[in-house]
Amino acid sequence: MRTLVPSPVRIIGTGLIGGSLGMALRRAGVQVQVEDVSPGTAALAVELGVGELPAAGDRHPELVLVAAPPDVAASIVDGALRRWPDALVADVASVKTTVLEGLRRLARPEDLPRYIGAHPMAGREVSGVIAARADLFQGRPFVVVPHEETLPDAVSVLKGLATEIGSVPIVLDAAAHDTAVAHVSHVPQVISSLLATTLLEPSEQALGLAGQGLRDTTRIADSDPRLWVEILGANAGAVGAVLSSIADRLEAVRGALVTLEGDPDPGTGSRRALADLIAEGNRGVRRIPGKHGGATDAFTTLVVLVPDRPGELARLLTEIGQIGVNLEDLRLEHELGREVGLAHVAIDAAREDLLTRELAVRGWRVAGA
Repeated sequence: MRTLVPSPVRIIGTGLIGGSLGMALRRAGVQVQVEDVSPGTAALAVELGVGELPAAGDRHPELVLVAAPPDVAASIVDGALRRWPDALVADVASVKTTVLEGLRRLARPEDLPRYIGAHPMAGREVSGVIAARADLFQGRPFVVVPHEETLPDAVSVLKGLATEIGSVPIVLDAAAHDTAVAHVSHVPQVISSLLATTLLEPSEQALGLAGQGLRDTTRIADSDPRLWVEILGANAGAVGAVLSSIADRLEAVRGALVTLEGDPDPGTGSRRALADLIAEGNRGVRRIPGKHGGATDAFTTLVVLVPDRPGELARLLTEIGQIGVNLEDLRLEHELGREVGLAHVAIDAAREDLLTRELAVRGWRVAGA
């Protein structure tokens, strides 16, 4: 099978991202070699289908992917550049400026053109190769991060890799990448974790009132502390700048609430401050790209009550297809003790009346958005 990726590929670091890259590349027909500081982890990666252990006499890799935290990635990349003088070497750490600056201090000048940064924008709350999946990168952005001296062909190779694993390649420089991920990944992790820490205080009875909104906003709080210490530390400047802006807004909200507590007179302007916050949040949410890449996808969400019985959700999805409506997104909400689940079904807004009417004919109860 002919691919857009030079082969063999050596993956150094077989955690979630390295493991998933290996699985995805092998599925695309690429020969993958694996290497890890832990022999046991490398052996497990082989058993899970990530790749093969390199053996004496094997061809040297043409492409090396370093899947390691930002604090050690530069050192490993430098080692790979020296070990394989003809190979292209890329790292997939989630922060790029720190790696590039570290490599400029460590690497021989003649080796730097063979280095290029990359960052597949995908992950899970669970870590380790045991959580790796070949489809982890499907439909996700894959950021290619060249520097001033990167070989022109290196960009094409990494864009080809992204295409082979089902990702969407995007080219950014290191600084632009780090600012972007501060907004869309690193700060959301901090905010989610901060919110989750407030749940250490309420009683069990109070937590029993929790709904899907709390679960949605704290989902990523259940992440690996060791990994995130390294990520946040490596991108401290960009993350700190965004958090400073949030802190200013938070103080304004706190001030408005203090004013309302002491003087609920509508003329104080504090209600306007709170309304502006929520409205600006609405505008921000609408800027998040939708399924088809634009920020203005005209979707609407119906809430359908699904009986808590085997096969009912499958029946709902089948009947939506029979009606001829394309499902854009699906979220299932199910609380302990409730006899029905709530299926939040996102569809093209133009099809809302049709789906509501036809589901009702088939006996489904549609509760609205």
